[in-house]
Amino acid sequence: MSVQVACLSFRQPYAGLVLDGVKTVESRWRPLLAPLESRTLAVHVAQRDWEGEEWRAVLSDALGMNRPQIEALLESAERFGRGVVAGLVDVGGTWLCPASPPEEELRQLERSAVLIGLEGKHLTRLTNPRWLQAPLPARGCRDVWTVEIPTHLLP
Repeated sequence: MSVQVACLSFRQPYAGLVLDGVKTVESRWRPLLAPLESRTLAVHVAQRDWEGEEWRAVLSDALGMNRPQIEALLESAERFGRGVVAGLVDVGGTWLCPASPPEEELRQLERSAVLIGLEGKHLTRLTNPRWLQAPLPARGCRDVWTVEIPTHLLP
């Protein structure tokens, strides 16, 4: 038996940060996840890394993590490798980040998204992250697609 679940590719380290519960807000230039509110989303680990290192600054400066803590997170994120569906997350509401939000609100959103420069992006709350029992090899797709996950892999 299997279940069909909407799926989205995340580049590392973001896939692992989502599944380890550090990243609780996803940002996109369009409201890609809005139709999935109150549904479960499968997290696919893309082959490529995120271009940029701003996530490191957010982890160390805004979240106060030291180098060993960051390295432990990165190791955890790679537990299943790349090119796999690695876990599930529940999708919350989507909203548009204003062009000039109050400074403290913006800093909190950046901590939640583990990303800076959120102004004008569509933000979606992610909750209840969980890793699958084992990775499910899958080729990533652009945007959201559907994946069949065997029930024995469900957390």
